[in-house]
Amino acid sequence: MVKYKAYPEYRDSGVEWLGKIPTHWICTQIKYGYNITLGKMLQKNKSSSKDELKPYLKAQNIQPTGLDLSIVDNMWFSPEEKNKLLLKNNDVLISEGGDVGRSALWQGELVECYMQNAINRARAIKGNSPYFLNYWMVYLKSADFINTLCNKATIAHYTAEKVETSPLLLPDSDEQLRISLFLDHETAKIDKLIEKQQQLIELLKEKRQAVISHAVTKGLNPDVPMKNSGIQWLGKVPEHWVCISLKHIANVIDCKHITAKFSDIGIPVASIGEVKNWFVDLSTAKLTDRKDYLTLIDGGRKPLVGDIIYSRNATVGEAAIVGENMPDFAMGQDVCLIKIKQKATSEFILYTLKSIVIAQQLNLAMVGSTFKRINVDDIRNFSLAIPPKNEQDFIVKSLMYKLEKYDRIISNALAAIFHMQERRTALIAAAVTGKIDLREWVAPAKQEVEEPQETTA
Repeated sequence: MVKYKAYPEYRDSGVEWLGKIPTHWICTQIKYGYNITLGKMLQKNKSSSKDELKPYLKAQNIQPTGLDLSIVDNMWFSPEEKNKLLLKNNDVLISEGGDVGRSALWQGELVECYMQNAINRARAIKGNSPYFLNYWMVYLKSADFINTLCNKATIAHYTAEKVETSPLLLPDSDEQLRISLFLDHETAKIDKLIEKQQQLIELLKEKRQAVISHAVTKGLNPDVPMKNSGIQWLGKVPEHWVCISLKHIANVIDCKHITAKFSDIGIPVASIGEVKNWFVDLSTAKLTDRKDYLTLIDGGRKPLVGDIIYSRNATVGEAAIVGENMPDFAMGQDVCLIKIKQKATSEFILYTLKSIVIAQQLNLAMVGSTFKRINVDDIRNFSLAIPPKNEQDFIVKSLMYKLEKYDRIISNALAAIFHMQERRTALIAAAVTGKIDLREWVAPAKQEVEEPQETTA
């Protein structure tokens, strides 16, 4: 495996956390290499006859993978604002709010577009490379410089002034271009490998769901007599199974629609972020005081062992069981509580809730264009096929055994993605801080997807 060489000579950068830099590089601030402009405040109404309704970008359009233009809104701009805020090819867009410090290159994806004040625009001056700056911003964010500067304990803002005074290492323009081309080439290879792993994960998840769906609608005995369920998405089910609505085998209780006060100490509140695994996970749950806790659990809403917390907003359909030895906690907003009656087991119902049968019913019942949600009555009316309780237990044990293989491969793929993302970050950091000398690098005649080269200084 080829190793990159370091520069022949280094000097102190004058910035402690940047350390030493190549002797001929300049340590400066972003404002000396790029003009920074903040977008305009949202203007919903026309204030002048000269105002025009134009498309604009906001922080949500800047994603870790680049620009997401699936939703582009419009607002009013004056002629002066249009002249000042029109995006041009190779502008670097840097999020001022939201996930501060994310960056992306604008490359004329829309014929005409402007920006809101949740975005700072960096435009290259003095022959500097916008591509180099974009990679530099990736480095600043990964080094946690931006989050520390913006104090994420409060509402973070990476203001134009903060962008301007952020440190910047600059080689000459030719070297900036060479570094950018190298990173384009190498990160593209890594991204292709990551994409393959992501495709594998999606395929495994589909197969996993298919295994679950077959088990909870057809059972495990291929020779058992079948009957028509009379329900389109259930189809034929074992003759001795009962087709029933969820409300007949469980109490489905909506959350309290109040906003609890959160603090650093108190009682956990489980919402959509806590129901992504098999069991409810309170490790990142917000905490509330006892007064709000008692309000949240009022009316039979206290989660008990074996209950299921079900997400009905945003990440609709995520669900998890309340495990044993869990501390007292309450339901937050956006979820509901499913209390299973004696006819069914929590594990069998949870598998059913994760099946294609329920996914089809969800798709028909969900409302909302941007943020999906489902009404509690629709959840109560989910159609299920229920076998005798001893058969439920047998199906659950069989699924746990069969799905372990899929879960293990998915876990390995996720670990591989994490490793590749770390290498991608390390490669960018090494290149833009001068730890590796790329002045003689030449792009291969043919790009091949292979394991990226190892970075060493």
